[in-house]
Amino acid sequence: MFVVIRGGGDIATGIALRLWRSGMAVCLCEIPAPTAIRRTVCFSEAVRLGETEVEGITARRCGIEEVPDLLEQGIVPVLVDPAGESIPLLAPDVVVDAILAKRNLGTAMDMAPVVIGVGPGFTVGTDCHAAVETMRGHYLGRALYEGSPLENTAVPGLIGGYAGERVLRAPADGVFRAAREIGDQVRAGDVAGYVGDVPMVCTIGGVLRGILPDGTAVHKGMKSGDVDPRCEVSHCFCASDKALAVGGGVLEAILHLSAVLREAE
Repeated sequence: MFVVIRGGGDIATGIALRLWRSGMAVCLCEIPAPTAIRRTVCFSEAVRLGETEVEGITARRCGIEEVPDLLEQGIVPVLVDPAGESIPLLAPDVVVDAILAKRNLGTAMDMAPVVIGVGPGFTVGTDCHAAVETMRGHYLGRALYEGSPLENTAVPGLIGGYAGERVLRAPADGVFRAAREIGDQVRAGDVAGYVGDVPMVCTIGGVLRGILPDGTAVHKGMKSGDVDPRCEVSHCFCASDKALAVGGGVLEAILHLSAVLREAE
């Protein structure tokens, strides 16, 4: 089973981990300058660094001609391909759209025998064969075979009693510069980074679970960091409960839909 995942952020990486460990070959397509903040658990970091590792699994930026060799070596290939132009050439069994743009950015049902949309913006039977819920709560990670995931509320999920307060947002337009590193302990009022000379201040205490890399172009209000009030440093370096729950839903949908296709042959 060969799966192409559009996106390489923390949710896409959690999906990739689930599928890879289940014996599926996985390749990711990312944008040229990823803006994921939980960089220690994102295969998208391979675009910036050339290679990265999450939970013992290595991902490497490559060209399309290198994909088969990397898969043979047990390495997750990461392509710089925001539009998914390589997908017809790769001819995967499954395409998973985990960009999490809250809308469909070009994924269609004819891209592969099985196409799965992750999060808001997808409708089963219109642009995907199944969708997976990403909203925290009772339905998180549920595979949907009709309808659509819940609409985006623009309110982050509750973690450690905090929701929107834990998200750090760029204080101005410009170029971001980090003042702290992922895993650092912070208190309310601490400066986590700057845009020009304007500080980005933590509103709660905890562990800095994510932050943009230096040199990232940002706009005012853009999500640029994340403080985890639970203060578990180890959480910064492994996939989240949400990412793995969504990954489980994607795995279910792939196995279910593949079985349906086999029965129809």
